[in-house]
Amino acid sequence: MSAADREAELAQPHNNDSPVEHIVVNSEKDSMSIDKENGTITSDGEEPTEDEKRTLRHIAENLPVSAWLVAVVELCERFTYYGMSGMFQNYVMRPLDGSQGRGALGMGHQGATGLTTFFQFWCYVTPIIGAIVADQYLGKYKTIVWFCGVYLIGLLILVCTSIPVALEHGAGLGGFVVAILVIGLGTGGIKSNVAPLIADQYKRKKMALKTTPKGERVIIDPALTIQRIYMIFYGCINLGSLSLLATPYMELYIGFWSGFLLCLCMFATGTMVLIFGRKYYVVRPPQGSIITDAFKALWIMVKNRNMDAPKPSWQAEHRGVQSMPWNDHFIDELKRALVACRVFAFYPIYWVVYGQFSSNFVTQAGQMEGHGIPNDLMQNFDPISIIVFIPLLETLVYPLMRRLKIPFRPITRISLGFVVASLAMMYAAIVQHLIYSAGPCYGHPGCAASVVDGTAMGNHVHIAIQTPAYVFIGISEIFASVSGLEYAYTKAPPSMKSFVQSMYLLTNAFGSALAEALTPAAFDPAIMWMFAALACASFTCGIIFWLVFHHLNSQEDDMNALDADDDLQAETVAPHATEPVDAVDLAQHKH
Repeated sequence: MSAADREAELAQPHNNDSPVEHIVVNSEKDSMSIDKENGTITSDGEEPTEDEKRTLRHIAENLPVSAWLVAVVELCERFTYYGMSGMFQNYVMRPLDGSQGRGALGMGHQGATGLTTFFQFWCYVTPIIGAIVADQYLGKYKTIVWFCGVYLIGLLILVCTSIPVALEHGAGLGGFVVAILVIGLGTGGIKSNVAPLIADQYKRKKMALKTTPKGERVIIDPALTIQRIYMIFYGCINLGSLSLLATPYMELYIGFWSGFLLCLCMFATGTMVLIFGRKYYVVRPPQGSIITDAFKALWIMVKNRNMDAPKPSWQAEHRGVQSMPWNDHFIDELKRALVACRVFAFYPIYWVVYGQFSSNFVTQAGQMEGHGIPNDLMQNFDPISIIVFIPLLETLVYPLMRRLKIPFRPITRISLGFVVASLAMMYAAIVQHLIYSAGPCYGHPGCAASVVDGTAMGNHVHIAIQTPAYVFIGISEIFASVSGLEYAYTKAPPSMKSFVQSMYLLTNAFGSALAEALTPAAFDPAIMWMFAALACASFTCGIIFWLVFHHLNSQEDDMNALDADDDLQAETVAPHATEPVDAVDLAQHKH
């Protein structure tokens, strides 16, 4: 309905200066209100006109209860993942010397970096398995539950093989390898599904008009709500990662096994929340052969060198094909998903940078004077910075930018994330230079001159100087990682949310593979130059990314609007994954 169709007499005041940014919308039922400025009656819940989309303020809705429950599950899983993997570097690097908190496997710096990097790689390859299981067979919810069971088995193996008696009898290395393989399979199955599951809890697909209690007309924008969902989701991830405040001290004063046991208990709690909260979740059923059909359609695109070639209407017009196992709308959705996958191609460089905070940054902290602070405790400044900056951005910066009509679309945010990540690497290179410039060991930290009572005390540089590197990494995550999650969800077809999410996560695996290739450079003094090279690479990628993809910002609303047409397509065109679509009947139907 246009504004002209709603003209009527003025009846209530209008205020364009309302400070309200996030409005709680409890009902989508229409209610009539009158706009003073335009002299028109508006119905809350109606779709805005193009002019209203340009001129009215856009807002986000609050999250439904079910979304918060999914966020709690993710918090518990990330508590486990980070609390456990944050100890891996010391667990693998340092030898067992009678004090359980000081080491276990004794494989040295390169061995530890290699194994922890492999674990990261494995954790981001396995989401493909979870995505296929979810999208084709079990659905997201059931897949998460089953892979939680796998995760628990891996944690149990890790706990049992890390107790002192098991380490003394040589079970540590074998148990660790088996545990990270099983845990990686479990976390992969969860990660590809929990991010789309939380966004599935939000049902609105189209923009809608709303009048605030102060009389201001605003537009409820689903894209902003999805952005907000993933900001909160990422905040919960980093709240969970604060487990690193506890596990390093448990490692130091009790033993590695105690930290692993805490992680096991926390994950079991999250699994219980998932199971007992079942009735609250919005659960979408699997779509049958969706992944198989997607690859068939991609092959037709490649073979015909035409993105529209798999459409039933195109096949009927050019090939005389009578039926296809999908409709035109499915191909439009698949093309949108391919746009997202192109955007993700730059992410491996970012993940190489990001992975430094849990590997080489930990080693770097161990080369400085700790003053009673465990070297792997410093990792907590990454999630702490995220927890601090997310509310600031969500409640102050982003609303102010929207009021000032300053667009801050996903492509722009991702580019900025790459640039900020480069600052983290440059700062790390400077810190490494300071370490090499200080005694007593200078360019060879950990030498005999620094050993006191059997422990290397580090060069004379305070460990706290490392803090800004973690803060820069955290800020970069808010822009690059959160926007990547958002982009993976909004650009994926409804039936392929988990699979496209797994493609995004797979870029992390490629990043880990690149980091694995850099492992030979993880020694003193070459590591300083590795940090500097990563800074240059991340900055360059951020600039190139913007130049290549910034045009997609202007297409954002149009691509997001495809989801809003799903119900109509299901009614007017044959649904996907039920029966073949008659291509001749669809020849004249253009999406």
